[in-house]
Amino acid sequence: MMKNVVTLLFLLVIQTYTFAQDLMEILDEETPSQTTYTSATFKGTRIINGHSVENRKKGVLEFLISHRFGKINDGIDELFGLDDSNIRFALEYALTNDLTLGVGRSSFEKTYDGFVKYKLLKQSTGEKNFPLSVSLFGSVAKKTLKDYDPEEKPSFNDRLFYTTQVLIARKFSENLSLQVSPTHVHRNSVRIDADPHDIYAIGAGGRYKLSKRMSVNAEYFYTINPLKSVNTKNAVALSLDIETGGHVFQLMVSNAITMIEKAFITETTDDFFKGDLHFGFNISRAFQIGNKKNKIPKATYSD
Repeated sequence: MMKNVVTLLFLLVIQTYTFAQDLMEILDEETPSQTTYTSATFKGTRIINGHSVENRKKGVLEFLISHRFGKINDGIDELFGLDDSNIRFALEYALTNDLTLGVGRSSFEKTYDGFVKYKLLKQSTGEKNFPLSVSLFGSVAKKTLKDYDPEEKPSFNDRLFYTTQVLIARKFSENLSLQVSPTHVHRNSVRIDADPHDIYAIGAGGRYKLSKRMSVNAEYFYTINPLKSVNTKNAVALSLDIETGGHVFQLMVSNAITMIEKAFITETTDDFFKGDLHFGFNISRAFQIGNKKNKIPKATYSD
């Protein structure tokens, strides 16, 4: 009798050990052994007016043209805004996959600007699982329009503006991506003492993919402590994005006629919901500079 019990216990131990081995093999097969990074959270480096978390790949030089016309509700005398316009040209270069430098010039107030954007964290699944992409953005702009009396010429520093943003985005599905953008704008000089030198705002934007090459985007910036010297409004924008090879073409409407952060976030005076809409477009062309090979070890990217 005792012999049978010992034999039975031995068989149970062997069976349990074999089952445990099989279970561990199944778990090993189901556990991802590499990290997959999410790509194309947004198709371009801009949602509409504001920056997205996206950077170009290392060695890519991007040329951007942004154009905003006058208000559509100005009527036929102004050809529904087409008689008036503001334009910005820019060059942006990706030093690495995560670091981009850019310079631009706007016709509005003859402003020059430069920026740096660094992708700090990447949304990923697998061995390293992280739910968000996070980029850091900083820019400086200088107004060169001579709108002052010669006797009251401002200093170089008086005409500088600084913007800092944290861009936080998530790609929820193949079609839907959302982003929030806490923002700080510093003005070295102000019109009146009641105007804040430091303005805080938060932006929200999203992209919904309609087809392989088309999407609709929306963007909104809420200013927490606006300027007192002018009756500013929160910036709102809607766009249709069309991708054609190396081009990303955006057709958009917005109540902002400007295209750099210090201006469209803090200085917009038109009311989107009263029909003060500016038609415009963004178009970009990317050029590969140097070696096209861009290996990323121990990770893959997915759309």
